Amino acid sequence: MEDAKELNTQILKTTMLIRKQFPELSKYLLEMPETIPDVKNPEMNKQVLKEYLNSLKEILGKYAPNHTTTIQYILKLKQ
Repeated sequence: MEDAKELNTQILKTTMLIRKQFPELSKYLLEMPETIPDVKNPEMNKQVLKEYLNSLKEILGKYAPNHTTTIQYILKLKQ
């Protein structure tokens, strides 16, 4: 089971990968529903972090194969 610290680390790595390898996707990071809470004081728990990480990976998984000739992003996602 992943803890919050590990999930935050994976989120950071995935976000940095997007910003370095696919900067054109950076504009979508701020528009993601997970980053725009619909409550005044949102609760940040492991489930929320995991959902956010999965959404980042989904963006990469859909976009990167069509816009790169390397599999570097796949290797970094699995780290």
